[in-house]
Amino acid sequence: MAGPGDVFRIAQLSDLHCGGPYFEASLLERAIGEINELRPDVVVCSGDLTTFGFRHEYLTAREYIDRLDCDALVVVPGNHDSRNVGYVHFEEMFGERNSVLRKGGVAIVAVDSSEPDLDHGQIGRGRYRWIEEQFADEPADDLKIFVLHHHLLPVPGTGRERNVVYDAGDAIECLQRAGVRLVLSGHKHVPYVWRLEDLFVVNAGTVSSLRLRGNTRPCYNVIEIADRKVDIWRRHPFHGHVRLVSFSLDTLEYAKFTGAIEDEVTSRT
Repeated sequence: MAGPGDVFRIAQLSDLHCGGPYFEASLLERAIGEINELRPDVVVCSGDLTTFGFRHEYLTAREYIDRLDCDALVVVPGNHDSRNVGYVHFEEMFGERNSVLRKGGVAIVAVDSSEPDLDHGQIGRGRYRWIEEQFADEPADDLKIFVLHHHLLPVPGTGRERNVVYDAGDAIECLQRAGVRLVLSGHKHVPYVWRLEDLFVVNAGTVSSLRLRGNTRPCYNVIEIADRKVDIWRRHPFHGHVRLVSFSLDTLEYAKFTGAIEDEVTSRT
């Protein structure tokens, strides 16, 4: 973990949708520029890099991802990336669909929750033990983060919710056993933050697609860890940022903020 006064920073992008009719290159270019100015320690991309899973879309996504000035990258495929056997291109250009990254007292386990040519997803009971084993190698006081594309919890403002992973209940119990504190996901283009017991579930919106629900805007997340405290920010390309949640890794005391004015609600376990 970062030393006293140091900040360990994670940028989370999601749902780029390169190649689609609603893809807006200027938004992604701006987000990449902003992220590079922040100099993150890790960049997470939580799926849907492409729209149809075609090779030329993957090539475009890889080109943009390569512009990020960060040597620690965590990427999982989304449901769009697994269309048309797109997972083959994912493995060629981004590597394994399940991965583990350990850096600076932070452990990130990322899992492919997609199913070929289907919008829904699952973790699968065959992977629970593997997930727990990866986190078991970490000291108890490290920050443990789980990454997937689909939702573990229903997100308000997404319409009829059909895309929570099929085994969400068992998957959440697995993460609780493993001591995970933070889950990063994407999928429905609506950003949201939930707290469920000792788990903070952070859903990112789309960073560069104009396929938006309601009044949501393109955005990405930034997670900052310093002095055993985690701050989660939502940033809008060209349009500033808003703090969402702050919590202590030691006590789990947390504050949730709403809008530009930080209306604080504090709770303790």
